[in-house]
Amino acid sequence: MLLGTFALLDGCASLRAPGSNLPPLPALPPGPYRLGPGDGLNLRIYNQPQLSGAYIVDDSGNISLPLLGLVRAQGRSTDKLSAAITTALQSGGLILHPSVAVEVSTYRPFYILGEVNTPGQYPFRPGMTVLTAISIAGGFTYRACQDYVGVTRNIGSAPAQYRAPLFALAQPGDVITVFERRF
Repeated sequence: MLLGTFALLDGCASLRAPGSNLPPLPALPPGPYRLGPGDGLNLRIYNQPQLSGAYIVDDSGNISLPLLGLVRAQGRSTDKLSAAITTALQSGGLILHPSVAVEVSTYRPFYILGEVNTPGQYPFRPGMTVLTAISIAGGFTYRACQDYVGVTRNIGSAPAQYRAPLFALAQPGDVITVFERRF
């Protein structure tokens, strides 16, 4: 009986444990991936090698294209960005019937800190869970809370921190915090 009482107070089960007061991580909005600063893109415009190539979404959320200048990429899917470039090329009279394809070549990284063996910045992989991210960072330290983590994510216009289970899907740009458990 006494051992069971201590088990409830150990680790992250306590209401006063780090991160226990955070709101739960909301579900990902439905729909395709939305581009953001740091994403690498491959842009192909049929029969236009001088416009095709590799681009990176800059800190302000734009890509800089020859002849068009800055084109807003942040918050758009690759299909929406492709349509915007097509429209800009047509409306500017540059290409009558452009065929534009955009694909993500590299996702912006995720960051992990706290009670992992190798905290830092790591490349994102689609379909990655928080537990996968922890594994990439060398796994938990012996002091880690292994029940949940904190995830700082931009939802809307500002970043906010949430409590997430280990099997929640990670996103590019997430900052994952592994809390220290209470003894």
